[in-house]
This record gives sequence, C-alpha cells and structure tokens, in this order.
Amino acid sequence: MVSPPMEEPGQLKRAMIDSTAGAIAGCVSRTVTSPLDVIKIRFQVQLEPTTSWALVQRSLSGPSKYTGMVQATKDIFREEGLPGFWRGNVPALLMVMPYTAIQFTVLNRLKTYAAGSSKTEAHKQLSPYLSYISGALAGCAATVGSYPFDLLRTILASQGEPKIYPTMRSAFIDIIRTRGFRGMYAGLSPTLVEIVPYAGLQFGTYDTFKRWTTSWNLRHYPNYGLGNTEDGLSSFQLFLCGLAAGTCAKLVCHPLDVVKKRFQKGYKGIQDTVQEWNNMLTETCLTL
Repeated sequence: MVSPPMEEPGQLKRAMIDSTAGAIAGCVSRTVTSPLDVIKIRFQVQLEPTTSWALVQRSLSGPSKYTGMVQATKDIFREEGLPGFWRGNVPALLMVMPYTAIQFTVLNRLKTYAAGSSKTEAHKQLSPYLSYISGALAGCAATVGSYPFDLLRTILASQGEPKIYPTMRSAFIDIIRTRGFRGMYAGLSPTLVEIVPYAGLQFGTYDTFKRWTTSWNLRHYPNYGLGNTEDGLSSFQLFLCGLAAGTCAKLVCHPLDVVKKRFQKGYKGIQDTVQEWNNMLTETCLTL
C-alpha cells in the first residue's frame, strides 16, 4: 500500500500566502488593464468583419462598429464615457479571488502528489509534462469554481449603449429567470476546452523557463542564488519568465477564447459559432 506524500511544515501556509498574493495582484492587474480587456471583448463578440477589405470582397456582414483599437477607444469614450472602460470590472474582481485561491491550492496538491513530496525542491524536479497536466487540472477546477463571475463580466463588458443590463445584479436576475441556474454556466464547455491548453501551457512553460534561467545563472554566476528568491532567480527574472509563459499561452489559445466569449454572450449553439469560424477564416485568407 502506497503511503500518501509527506506534508512539509508550513506548506499549507505558503499556499495560502501564494493564493492571497495572487488574488491581490490579480485584482490590481484586472483594474489597471480593464480598458484593454473591454476593447478586446468588444472585438471578440462582434459578428462583423473588422476590415473593410473583407467586406468589399465577400460582403460577409454589415459594416463593423469597431475596426481598430484607436477607433474603438474613441467610440467607447464618446458613447459611454470613462466608466465604459471599466464595465464588468466588479464581477472580474469577484472572479479573481476564488479563481486564484482554487488554482494555487489545487496546483500545490497535484504537484505534491506527482512529486511524492510537498518540498519545493521536489516540485522543481517535475517534468514539463507533469507541470502541464497539473496546471491544466488546476485551471479547470478554478474555472468551474469561478465561472458565473466570468460570464457576468463578459456580458457586462460586451454591451455598449443602450445597455441591456445596467448592473451585475440585473444581469444575474435575468439569467436565472430566463435560463435557470444552468444559464450561469453557459459556454462552460468551450471554456474548459480553452483552459486546458492555456493553463497547462502557462504553468508548464513557466516552470521550464525558470529551469532554463536557473541553469543560465549557475553557468555564468555560480553564487547568484545567494540573496535572491528561493528559486535562485531575481524578481525581474521571475517577471520575464511569467511574461514569456503568459504570452506563449495566450498566442496559442486566443482563437478558443474568441469562441468562449461568443458562447457566453448568448449564441444559440455550436452551429452559430462554426459559422463565425468560417467567416473569420475567410476574412483572414482575404487579408493575407
């Protein structure tokens, strides 16, 4: 009979600290980047092509409301004022807290199980494959636990003027009344399809980049780890590893994020989304 992995003293405390720090950092970053997130969501959910060339060639749809970042910024500011760039920020902040707490807790448990120990050094020795699997499963658990807030965020951020839902409460009540509790999980399937590669790549590549950077430090500066973080990396190096990992994951999974947002906004089903994929692919080919 295999005994369970031994828990390192203070490991739960460290996971709680990581979760709290991640939640605070997530709230700050969400608030600061909300204008960009709102613009991104507006582009993702609009049906029309975003280039006049595709419109002329195939007449895929009517004229687009948003055709570029500068134009979209001006339109949103003119129609909705400065608060328009922070639409959906409240449910986004409410989403970050449970998402981060669940993600870090589950990730720590999975790595402890996979490594057979809760020690940090044992976690560092996990293969990229196991890091990918742990990150993907942690992302799925966090997504399911915080999904209703993500749905409300998308609905509020995607609406322009006139507003359908003036507040998060009105959106919640209407969804429950018209779709029932299941309506709060509309689009969960494509979201999980997206989060598996996204969270897996994010954590898998992050651990890989950290290993590469640590090896580089040891080759060039044998005593570099002294006085730095417990990973032997500076805060700036950890920032670069996180930036590179997040960029890789986002580039690969962005098409799936578009599909997810359109399901959340209230599309009828997979046939509707497949048609939009065909339109987007046609437009992309025409603009190349």
